[in-house]
Amino acid sequence: MSEAITQYKNLDEFYPYYLGEHSNRTCRRLHFIGTTLGLALFAIAFATQTWWLIAVAFVQGYAWAWVGHYVFEHNKPATFKYPWLSYKGDFRMWYHMLTGKIPL
Repeated sequence: MSEAITQYKNLDEFYPYYLGEHSNRTCRRLHFIGTTLGLALFAIAFATQTWWLIAVAFVQGYAWAWVGHYVFEHNKPATFKYPWLSYKGDFRMWYHMLTGKIPL
């Protein structure tokens, strides 16, 4: 039996749920590492026109995050239920960690 999926209207409505799925500090840190590496690889891909690095950027971003969820947070990544909102939520959480709003 599958559980019902809540319909969120926007990222502001979804973000508290997203943060709740990232309560473990190590999981958040792994997200931060993965997102930072992904952004760096994305920038390098454009700077060098090495387009295959874009795929590597996505793999890096998700691999670090999923290790955080399965090993430390002990939950299933929200991206499986809410792919686009989770993608945007990750960047918001990354920015909040970068600026100190969420402790690293």
